[in-house]
Amino acid sequence: MAEVTIFHNPNCSTSRYALEVLDASGADHEVVLYLKTPPDPAALRELLGMLEDPPADLVRKDAHFKELGLDAADYIEPEAIVSLLVEHPRLLQRPVLVRDGRAIIGRPKDRVEPFVL
Repeated sequence: MAEVTIFHNPNCSTSRYALEVLDASGADHEVVLYLKTPPDPAALRELLGMLEDPPADLVRKDAHFKELGLDAADYIEPEAIVSLLVEHPRLLQRPVLVRDGRAIIGRPKDRVEPFVL
């Protein structure tokens, strides 16, 4: 089992940075390309249970979120977040790092090293 799991989007510079930190650290890690293999509802619930950030932070409130006509106030409760991310995995914030039963969103970048090292 990997020491660290990263939910990664290779098109995201912050996510690439987190992966570079993991590679440089020598930590055994698993890369989850969540756009190719989206997490199922159970995995998302487990992730939310470990997340040290507010659950709503797991949802990207970007241009795509706005294009879908969504309201951030509707995505505060864990089950609403799970339903949204199952339907729209692109809205998963990235990178998400998991280690020792804890999870963080790797934004801003300076959060990555202390969590990994």
